[in-house]
Amino acid sequence: MGREIDERKKRAALRKLRKAAALAEAGQGPPLSDWERAFLEEVQDRIETYGSAFGDREKGNLEEPLSALQKVKLKEIDKKARGKGKGPGGLKRRAPIGDAGEDAPLPEAEAPARPKAQPRLAPVPEALARSSPPPGKQPPRPKGPPKLRVISGGKGK
Repeated sequence: MGREIDERKKRAALRKLRKAAALAEAGQGPPLSDWERAFLEEVQDRIETYGSAFGDREKGNLEEPLSALQKVKLKEIDKKARGKGKGPGGLKRRAPIGDAGEDAPLPEAEAPARPKAQPRLAPVPEALARSSPPPGKQPPRPKGPPKLRVISGGKGK
């Protein structure tokens, strides 16, 4: 017993799932793990059977065939299948430089990182500069409990 999900949304989700699986089979990127293959198959079966791959309203919009986390995982699997995902250790893959022969251009050394520009501050007037303590020092705290001072001249006068 499934929910009423828009047919276009179901077809779009199934198309994304099948496309990610087909790209993974084509071998453009690293092979999918057993878990990722099982995930794609299970989500596809649930959408075909129930119209949606999740049932808990807290996991996503009930009008969508995939939950929020399923969409994120599908996007990651799609990137991995296309060979655009992250490599080992969480680092992005770079295109191979090529043969290091004489004809190959030498990789340019990266320029040293420039320090960030410090924001320009307006000059502080001399009177304020003398009255405020230096940045590292705090003014001495008064001793004893705090005292209440009443200032006359409010609404009553």
